[in-house]
Amino acid sequence: MKNRKEYDSIGGINVPVDKYWGASTQRSSKYFDIGDFLVRPIVIKSIAIIKKAAAIVNAKNGDLDKRISKAIIRAANEVVSGKLKDNFPLKVWQTGSGTQTNMNVNEVIANRAIEILGGKKGSKKPVHPNDHVNKSQSTNDVFPSAMHMAIAIRATGKLIPSLNLLNLQLKKKSKEFKKIVKIGRTHLQDATPLTLGQEFSGYHFQLTKCIERIKRALEEIYFLAQGGTAVGTGLNTRKGFDKKIVSEIKKITKLPFKPSPNKFASLAAHDAIVNFSGTMNTTAVCLMKIAN
Repeated sequence: MKNRKEYDSIGGINVPVDKYWGASTQRSSKYFDIGDFLVRPIVIKSIAIIKKAAAIVNAKNGDLDKRISKAIIRAANEVVSGKLKDNFPLKVWQTGSGTQTNMNVNEVIANRAIEILGGKKGSKKPVHPNDHVNKSQSTNDVFPSAMHMAIAIRATGKLIPSLNLLNLQLKKKSKEFKKIVKIGRTHLQDATPLTLGQEFSGYHFQLTKCIERIKRALEEIYFLAQGGTAVGTGLNTRKGFDKKIVSEIKKITKLPFKPSPNKFASLAAHDAIVNFSGTMNTTAVCLMKIAN
């Protein structure tokens, strides 16, 4: 395997010549090689959307050269589409806050943008992974935002439509089976009669409430930490950056994301995700009940 030399604050390290990641990713891959569970593609996609949105806003603010911005946007689009999917080798077990994964995305986008602009991979010229791709951001606001985005994208794009499809069939069956009489069961014994339609109406009602709970939980998920940077103060961003970048994310995803009203809470805690996880537990119990 041919390698190229990439450098960071620690020094030089060999990176496979055909890959777009850089020194930070290579070190993490080496020193945190724990298990087989990789960071999920939807999280990578969400981070890339943030990078794209940041490049758009930074260019509009006059803080990023438009030529560099366009190259970053193009590279980010390739990450989102899955074209560069073989460039994200990191496991979920890594140092706190997801710094290595944020840098993995920064490095891949930077090196691809350099290539787009006719430069040499690993040179950090004319596109730098930190100074340009990560501009006006920190892992501390990027990763919490990406987690919220990943949940919202999957919930609205796959989970809720699938549950709605199942629930529609349960509703149809409750009507189709309304004349089929069966014996109820309680305490492992026969009980009083009911119709199979009535039984299925119970399943339909259960799942309806689960879907409602998921949608309510999503209302908190739509708030993003982006713009809080390292500790929630928004250091190294222009005033109003949080509103502008979330507006761009909203346009890209077509989901109703909003800036978190308190970045300190959004960086330090993940209560909204814990709450959403609770709705997943309830839905799992509901589906297990129906299946059995």
